[in-house]
Amino acid sequence: MSADERRLEVLRAIVEDYVATQEPVGSKALVERHRLGVSSATIRNDMAALEEEGLIAQPHTSAGRIPTDKGYRMFVDRLAEVKALSAAERRAIETFLGGAVDVDDVVQRSVKVLAQLTNQVAIVQYPSLTRSTVRHVEVVALENARLLVVVITSSGRVEQRIVEVESTPTEQLVADLRSRIVGATVGQRLPEATLQLAELIGTFAPADRPVVTSVVTSLTHVFSNERSDERIAVGGTANLARFGGDFDTAIRPVLETLEEHVVLLKLLGEATVDPTVRIGLETGHDGLVGTAVVSSAYGSRSEQLATLGTLGPTRMDYPGTMAAVGAVARYVGRILADG
Repeated sequence: MSADERRLEVLRAIVEDYVATQEPVGSKALVERHRLGVSSATIRNDMAALEEEGLIAQPHTSAGRIPTDKGYRMFVDRLAEVKALSAAERRAIETFLGGAVDVDDVVQRSVKVLAQLTNQVAIVQYPSLTRSTVRHVEVVALENARLLVVVITSSGRVEQRIVEVESTPTEQLVADLRSRIVGATVGQRLPEATLQLAELIGTFAPADRPVVTSVVTSLTHVFSNERSDERIAVGGTANLARFGGDFDTAIRPVLETLEEHVVLLKLLGEATVDPTVRIGLETGHDGLVGTAVVSSAYGSRSEQLATLGTLGPTRMDYPGTMAAVGAVARYVGRILADG
């Protein structure tokens, strides 16, 4: 291999050893642990070159080297291969998430399983209704001049409203209203469905419009007033205390930042369906300078419902974390799509 390729392998070895041992890595340890096929002197020269490029650094108290944020970025972009989850891990995700009874349960279970798989802080954004489409609308006549309106969205959320009307509508009107609402809204994103509903009232006979207006008003509130995409669930903060070492000094500002949900939403909101990694200053927040965030959207490429991810120290297991975040995102998207 060329000198540049070998230096990348040295960088890979330094990152992997430092993540595993939490100790600065020296040339002797690299020769002993890795089959690099060259002498300690050559490794020292390679380490000097990596240090000159700003990819590794020497802590004041050690002769060894540790990766810099730039080094971690190089590792993620050029060297990291996403680990395949074990059969047991995949089964655990599928079993745990498959037992969810509703969307809120899916979110809470996702937080727990992500925190357990990565030993990091897990962050899951609730599915966005504004990005969802209408999957089904049901209108059912109840006793005492009341109607039950049920909305099911593509995010799996089920919303129910009781609508009180002036007089009990005929079965024909209820059936006609249900049919026209379904025809106007199913498959539409919620903001567009709201506009379609507004145009629906005038298509009914004047005598029927009070009932239609009451139902449409209720549906409009469901479609436009719910801001679930501004809600997030956070779990596994106790995992931060497990990292110890150089991360101890970073815990307090990280905990303070975790309380600012707006910051977390911004971190997650830029994710795509492929895991995205932000390291140190790339997070855009001073309180997270010693951390890395791995995030992914869930849903589908054509309809991303929301995002999830993990936060941990920069010396995290990037291949394992990316695999866990990607797998949980895929399972959550599948569950909501099938729901």
